[in-house]
Amino acid sequence: MITAALIVVGLYAAFVLALMAAGRRSQARAVAGFVPDCIVLIKRLIADGRVPRSRKLPLVLLTGYLLSPIDLVPDFIPVAGQLDDAILVALALRFLTRSSGPDLVREHWPGPPESLRTVLRLAGAPST
Repeated sequence: MITAALIVVGLYAAFVLALMAAGRRSQARAVAGFVPDCIVLIKRLIADGRVPRSRKLPLVLLTGYLLSPIDLVPDFIPVAGQLDDAILVALALRFLTRSSGPDLVREHWPGPPESLRTVLRLAGAPST
């Protein structure tokens, strides 16, 4: 399990370094910070008093799922192992933005605007 995690982290780091070597520093920063930015976003949304409890519950459950070593698709399976996590993040954010609107996501997003557009697109919200 640890070996698989190290392989995924290594591939992720290699991709970021390849973007930097190609002169795409802003894209490298966006990729490197995307997962941490999503974690900060979810933490901030859970703490926001304007988000109804019924909308916080999926975010809390998502956090527990992401922290759990048990996944629908194990993380050691390349691409598919991480894809199930990304799909669940998108579904939880879609559920939230349908009731609360995308403004809360925009307000709490800690990362670059390019990544915010991706998050909003995944959530089914307009990115403008």
